[in-house]
Amino acid sequence: MSEKLPRPPGRVRHLAGSVSAVILLIGLSACQTSGPSDITGSLGDTAEATPAPADPRSDIATYHERVRANPKDTDAALKYARALRATGQRAQAVAVMEQAVLAQPSNKALLAGYGRALADNGNFQQAFDVLGRAHTPEDPDWRILSVQGAVLDQLDRHDEARQYYSSALKIVPDDPSVLSNLGLSYLLSKDLPKAEETLRRARERAPGDMRVRTNLAVVVGLQGRQAEAETIMKADLPPEQGSANVAALKRLLARRDASRTDSDKIPVATSGRD
Repeated sequence: MSEKLPRPPGRVRHLAGSVSAVILLIGLSACQTSGPSDITGSLGDTAEATPAPADPRSDIATYHERVRANPKDTDAALKYARALRATGQRAQAVAVMEQAVLAQPSNKALLAGYGRALADNGNFQQAFDVLGRAHTPEDPDWRILSVQGAVLDQLDRHDEARQYYSSALKIVPDDPSVLSNLGLSYLLSKDLPKAEETLRRARERAPGDMRVRTNLAVVVGLQGRQAEAETIMKADLPPEQGSANVAALKRLLARRDASRTDSDKIPVATSGRD
């Protein structure tokens, strides 16, 4: 790997802004087998019960018709919004979920989906408020707790975020998706050793999850251990896929380096973060 990964001591401050600007929060519940295109994690679709759409453009047409025929079709609304998000139509997904919640204001699955859509569109405070209505302290949902923590991380409220992760981990001890979110929280607050320790725990419990693997490789690389980061990215994979993963890691860190030219002005994920 000819491109050198940055060393942390004088650059960790830059890291928080630029890394958070590219954490698009794709999701953590399912394993990903292809090369990563971004730092991943935090706000996934774990708050929703809908599977990832295989053909989101086809799903848009299908579920649009179902929602139009029956505005109270919860399953159709969730899948329609998710397909819209999968094709980058985030504002439209918010609009779909807003209408669905207006029709069924006490439906917790819809509230969870609405909160996820708001977060995906960068409306973090509103997302946090909505997600709080999607479950109760008497009947907490660990997935939503984890997502709430991720939203707080996007608002730079890292200590509060970790309280939510802690609550989630009391329900599902050592869940890799929650641990991965927690690791990213430490990354965003510039505690790279703690981020690495947490992400290694996540990887032990989900060795096949490419998102966890990518997050760990980034943290290791940002501490100057380039060869180890590459090894993490390509371990146990066919050579072609391993090379693709290493190339993706290079691109990811190159984005961070490019953004560092105006790092003090980089917002903490103002519009693309969950």
